[in-house]
Amino acid sequence: MDLPLKNNRNFLTINAEDGLDVLKGLSSPVRISILKLLHSRGPLNVNDISDALSLPQSTVATNVQVLESCDLIRTETVKATKGQQKICAARFDEIVLRFDDYDLKTRSNVIELSMPLGLYTNCSVSPPCGLCSSEAIIGLLDVPDFFLDPDRMKAGLIWFERGHVEYKFPNNAKILQAEIEALEFSMELSSEVPGTNTNWPSDVSVWVNDVLVGTWTSPGDFGDKRGIYTPRWWKLEGSQYGHLKTWKITADGSYLDGERTSDVTLDQLHLAEHHSIRLRVGIDEHAEHPGGVNIFGKGFGNHDQDIILRLHIRREPERA
Repeated sequence: MDLPLKNNRNFLTINAEDGLDVLKGLSSPVRISILKLLHSRGPLNVNDISDALSLPQSTVATNVQVLESCDLIRTETVKATKGQQKICAARFDEIVLRFDDYDLKTRSNVIELSMPLGLYTNCSVSPPCGLCSSEAIIGLLDVPDFFLDPDRMKAGLIWFERGHVEYKFPNNAKILQAEIEALEFSMELSSEVPGTNTNWPSDVSVWVNDVLVGTWTSPGDFGDKRGIYTPRWWKLEGSQYGHLKTWKITADGSYLDGERTSDVTLDQLHLAEHHSIRLRVGIDEHAEHPGGVNIFGKGFGNHDQDIILRLHIRREPERA
């Protein structure tokens, strides 16, 4: 059953020191009005924006240029009845400004982001399947429609036999205009079987921007002992923990826990062309061992983490 989420949301995270261009773009009531209009009505040309906001076309054109220069909108020039017209569209639904110690330009040149399990932007799953938070089961078990339940945002454990879930991470390296040298994803995984079975192989695959990066054969679905962080209310007969797996894509290939798994390179992912990075986790329809998957997040399993993205970047030397 295919359950695309219609309200996919694009996020941009900046910090107060490194996002000055974006802050400048947001510093005008006119530009804010343009962004709100594009968000609510979709792509519009300059004339449409001018009419909707009762502003001179010259004013709109000037402010559109500012928004375009700081990557808050995307534009496309197309043929019109007379000449050409510029179509404008908003890039982001939400912009997060951080004042804490979180630094997109870390000294180690690594950007790390954590994605809650339930914040997938697309899913296609088949039963047995389900979600639960650290406090309760979300919706009904084995009913794929509940993967769209708003409470999915609280999920600490999700499972399904066939299909996938897909996440959209912000490409903060693009905002920094930094080159990505390596891309990592880390998550805790196991097979999925009704009950548990430590000898239940399953081929769990990972795709990035629709490119198959690699497949890990999980040995089983583990219920022999309670997961370190798994809540007491979750029955011991249920999946308790998994293995922490890390995929890494570099300029010369892809690796799983340090071992080469495929020839897929960063260039094939076209990261520089997109403001988001899409990660899909699931069971390939042609898998040799289609044994389902459990994905463990915060509050479950042996590793108290959600899905972690790490961008290893190379920055231009700072000018004196």
